Amino acid sequence: MAKVILITGGSSGIGKAVGTFLHQKGFTVYGTSRNPDRVTDMLFPLLQLDVRNPESIKSAVAEIIEKSGRVDVVINNAGVGITGPLEEIPTQEIKNNFETNLFGPIEVMKAVLPQMRLQKSGLIINITSIAGYMGLPYRSVYSASKGALELITEAVRMEVKSFGINITNVAPGDFATNIASGRFHAPLIKGSDYEKTYGKTLELMDEHVSHGNNPLEMAEAIFAIIETPSPKIHYKVGSFLQKFSIVLKRILSDKQYEKMLMNHYKL
Repeated sequence: MAKVILITGGSSGIGKAVGTFLHQKGFTVYGTSRNPDRVTDMLFPLLQLDVRNPESIKSAVAEIIEKSGRVDVVINNAGVGITGPLEEIPTQEIKNNFETNLFGPIEVMKAVLPQMRLQKSGLIINITSIAGYMGLPYRSVYSASKGALELITEAVRMEVKSFGINITNVAPGDFATNIASGRFHAPLIKGSDYEKTYGKTLELMDEHVSHGNNPLEMAEAIFAIIETPSPKIHYKVGSFLQKFSIVLKRILSDKQYEKMLMNHYKL
């Protein structure tokens, strides 16, 4: 019997690439979008779901269970980028980022865990970020929301293991998707003390995304995890340098690592 898969944020970028790949492998895939009616070029069905709205999450999960009788794999992929000097990011935007990147995945897990416990099986894959392993300048909020999801995963994984449920993190580096266009940019303020350095960092970040890897790499990595009987706690998918930056954080002293990052971002 084909496994039933739920992917949040399945209408574009990594979510769409993963969903299309898994659909072609014969899985029963349900994607989600805040506005599914606006999307027409999908190979798999899209359900309405806003991760900031617990009722819409419950409703989408109930619909999948009603149609397919189970949920085998959940890919918590919906997320948003955010950049800016912390001092200049509106507090409401910081809260919105955590609502989407952290509280959203938490609510999705809460909604699917009862069904997975009933089945005595299930896999939850939380899409985090290599940026969640380190505090990056002008990406403080993004690093924090994704880093928090990494730790939540580590903890909940131990809580549900005895029910036959696995939870894992997949941290992508930069991929060529439309995340940069959907990211909240704190505006460059003329005359701000951050204007020059933040402007340079923005250019660097957009360049990284536009030259990023093919999202198909993420799809292949996630397929391999689904096929693995006992997934690891953390996976990283990205360029060698991005993955190596995590290793360097363990090896170097805090100040050496900070200096390396500041050189990279020309600060």
